[in-house]
Amino acid sequence: MATWNIDAAHSAIHFSVRHMVVSKTRGRFGKWSGQIQLDGENFEKASVNIEIDPASVDTADAQRDGHLRSADFFDVEKFPKATFKSTKVTSNGDGKLTIAGDLTVHGVTKPVTLAATYEGAGKDPWGGERIGFSATTTINRLDYGVSFNKALDAGGVLVGEKVELNLEVEAVKAA
Repeated sequence: MATWNIDAAHSAIHFSVRHMVVSKTRGRFGKWSGQIQLDGENFEKASVNIEIDPASVDTADAQRDGHLRSADFFDVEKFPKATFKSTKVTSNGDGKLTIAGDLTVHGVTKPVTLAATYEGAGKDPWGGERIGFSATTTINRLDYGVSFNKALDAGGVLVGEKVELNLEVEAVKAA
């Protein structure tokens, strides 16, 4: 098994959630890290561990980001990290993978499944080996106790329940 360290400078965790029923608000987490354990391209023996700093949330609006850090949402004072730990990786052919694991947000752990794609591998200009993956999943924020909302006069709610997560991961093989 080889260890691959996620290169956060060349990777991203983005999210989107419905706002006022009519649009989506998008954001990302700026601080996160993780490792992938991989036996060559035998993905079914792989494991993934990711740790996210929810205080690093960035939606391009400082006031909204402050609200997201508050007890109404991530409550970063009480829950300073979120994690994902894989439990099983299934290869579906043609670089398509299903990654099952446990996602912990706001102190609540729930099983999730990511639809992932192996994007390839190669050497960087400095002789290091790199590997890439993309993955998506949708979670219900209420399942994690993140329940802040406001009813709208016209019907519906201010913040949607479903949150789409998109990961673009580039990892460097550890020496």
